[in-house]
Amino acid sequence: METFYSGTMESILISRITVRSLLYLHRMSWQAYIDNLKSPDHTGLITVAEAAICGIAPGSESVWASTPGLASISVEEIKALAGDSTKRKSFAQNGVYIAGQRCRLLRDQMDTEEIFTLDLKTAADANGDAFGVCVGKSKTAIVIAKGTKEANGGHLSSKVFTVVSYLRKQGY
Repeated sequence: METFYSGTMESILISRITVRSLLYLHRMSWQAYIDNLKSPDHTGLITVAEAAICGIAPGSESVWASTPGLASISVEEIKALAGDSTKRKSFAQNGVYIAGQRCRLLRDQMDTEEIFTLDLKTAADANGDAFGVCVGKSKTAIVIAKGTKEANGGHLSSKVFTVVSYLRKQGY
């Protein structure tokens, strides 16, 4: 058996605590992006009801942080949303699912330089309400924002674009 660390028990304990703390801080840092997406816009309107950030590295697709309503996004849904344009062409006819909820495609600009977004609309709920959804793609993640009843596509696109643009500049 290889030894990766040769220190005292106190040092090993500190190392384990540090690793746990770093993992916690990493998770919390992604949660900060979710909190930012859900914050009021410049007019005081809260436009994002649910949000998620998901990793898209092949074989490691997962939810990094989310609100409860998008926590159940599946690996298959992440792969579909992050897929290339040939896979997304079916969204126009068949729709796509996000956390089990069917959405229809309004506009696909995921491969358009400096935009990198999909605009979607949920199927109507029991009350007849449909909600806008915007999905943005960075190099290693997708950012998903589901709007409130009051939100329009522009509200969501603006919020998602800001996060995706920042992540791309940071190498994510």
